[in-house]
Amino acid sequence: MSAGFQDFVRFQLVLREAVGVGDLERIDDEAAVLTALERSQASDLAGALPAGVESQLGRDVGAGTELSEGQWQKVAIARSLMADAPLLLVLDEPTSGLDAEAEHALFERYASAAAEAAGRVGAITVLISHRFATVRLADHIVVLDGGQV
Repeated sequence: MSAGFQDFVRFQLVLREAVGVGDLERIDDEAAVLTALERSQASDLAGALPAGVESQLGRDVGAGTELSEGQWQKVAIARSLMADAPLLLVLDEPTSGLDAEAEHALFERYASAAAEAAGRVGAITVLISHRFATVRLADHIVVLDGGQV
């Protein structure tokens, strides 16, 4: 199981660890971290930081690099995408801090990856969103109104 949330944690660790905690067995696997960053459309982030994936994030710990809200969110999304094929992926408004174009591109990737994982291992992706443009990519749409389906 893996999850990504609207209210995500800004782990002030080095980038590799901040993403890698999404799959603790591979926290030191730079290739897996870079793949997760690519999945979250943040592959350029490591190259933009002074020490790449070993760059300290946040200013609470020494001379770390502070990220923009969108960059922090992409790190959190990458963390949720560290697992190669979770049987259950829950995404609760994971792109709320991104612009509409970036959000749409990510959701198209989610839909494609979800369909591939469902066909390969029977995986289920639950996407929670308030935007109908986003949910139109889903196989099934459940609408909640006043706590009722």
